[in-house]
Amino acid sequence: MAHQKVDEAEARELLTQIPDWSLIEVEGIQQLQRQYKFKNFVAAMDFANQLADIAEAEGHHPGILVEWGKATVTWWSHSIKGLHRNDFVMAAKTDALLDK
Repeated sequence: MAHQKVDEAEARELLTQIPDWSLIEVEGIQQLQRQYKFKNFVAAMDFANQLADIAEAEGHHPGILVEWGKATVTWWSHSIKGLHRNDFVMAAKTDALLDK
């Protein structure tokens, strides 16, 4: 069964469960994005490495931009050029890393 993009109404509803995330559009593709703040580069990189482990285990990989004191994470499904329900699940799993 092929993955289906979420429609606008479903995306808005799912977004209420991950309120720190934003819907953005890049080159016509809807994506989820959030910036996380950290005390320094090493802490941001540690977070990115933990996220990489989760992404690899799920076989679904985000965009991660690590800078001094912050990491910007972007989720979307390349295969459907948009957002799938799984992207929202992965965003929630990304948030859960902060609770560890």
